Amino acid sequence: MDRQEILDHIRREYRVPGERLWLAYPDYVVFRNPRNKKWFAVLMDVEKRKLGLEGEGKIDVMNLKCDPILLGSLLQGRGYRPAFHMNKTNWVTVLLDSAPPEEIPELLRISYDTVDRK
Repeated sequence: MDRQEILDHIRREYRVPGERLWLAYPDYVVFRNPRNKKWFAVLMDVEKRKLGLEGEGKIDVMNLKCDPILLGSLLQGRGYRPAFHMNKTNWVTVLLDSAPPEEIPELLRISYDTVDRK
């Protein structure tokens, strides 16, 4: 899934607006659970080198909350990295150009449900 597909999916499935919280990072979009205001997704464009990737330029990524057991499994697969600028025990960074697109909607649901319980 690309950035626009994710924005459309979140608007359609969760009916929450994205928030742009940082003037210095206009392409960073935070999504919150409407009931408790906890973040369940952060869509960003990050320098590849900050993620330990080769090459120049930025890559679209999304941080999602998940269970540590699931996190361990995800990190073994293609398209996932330890969370960028978040708790690395409970968050994962999804590389939008290489994570399996069919997994992203389910990971979004897991993230939303995880923060909804808190």
